[in-house]
Amino acid sequence: MPQLGEGERRQGVQGRGEQDRSEQDRSEQDRSEQDRGEQGRGEGRRRDEPAVGGGAERQRLETDFLLALRRAGSIMQLLGQMSAERIGINVTDLNCLNIVALTGSMTAGDLARATGLTTASITGVLDRLEEGGFVRRERDPHDRRRVIVKLNAGPGLREIGPTFGPLLKAWRATAAGYSDDDLRLLLEFQQRFEEIVREQLERLRGGAGN
Repeated sequence: MPQLGEGERRQGVQGRGEQDRSEQDRSEQDRSEQDRGEQGRGEGRRRDEPAVGGGAERQRLETDFLLALRRAGSIMQLLGQMSAERIGINVTDLNCLNIVALTGSMTAGDLARATGLTTASITGVLDRLEEGGFVRRERDPHDRRRVIVKLNAGPGLREIGPTFGPLLKAWRATAAGYSDDDLRLLLEFQQRFEEIVREQLERLRGGAGN
């Protein structure tokens, strides 16, 4: 059997070493891809599925989040009160005006149901809002018994811009620091939270005990 020279032996050892390193690199790459896949699946579960169990850190985050929502709600009420005073109406009137602005033209009856106010109370609200130039009432051309409430693009609404404009500007500046995916996630949570609040509002209006 022929003997290998020193150079050939070194080449053989070097070749085996390179082969071992190549196999090791492939193994590490496979593990890395597997880890990324598991991480991606974990992120998918976090986004689409409720968390199971949860330790102290999870409970602390949920508590802090809920308290932040409560504080935001309280501050928004104070802001609404101050804004209503600045515009020259009361908080109830501002809330009704906001509903019409968000919903669009609606009947007085629909506004009463949306706010939980009586028909007589809604009539008083609309009297004040119409007198202030914020809304106008029109008879439904298809049913003269129905009154349609519409926003009135007059001097009254022009008072709202200087009141809420700086708030909108500050909000946009804050939102600019978040990615599109971040904003989509926040929007999804806000929409789900709104559904919860609406369900509880209906429960309380219905006088349910649970």
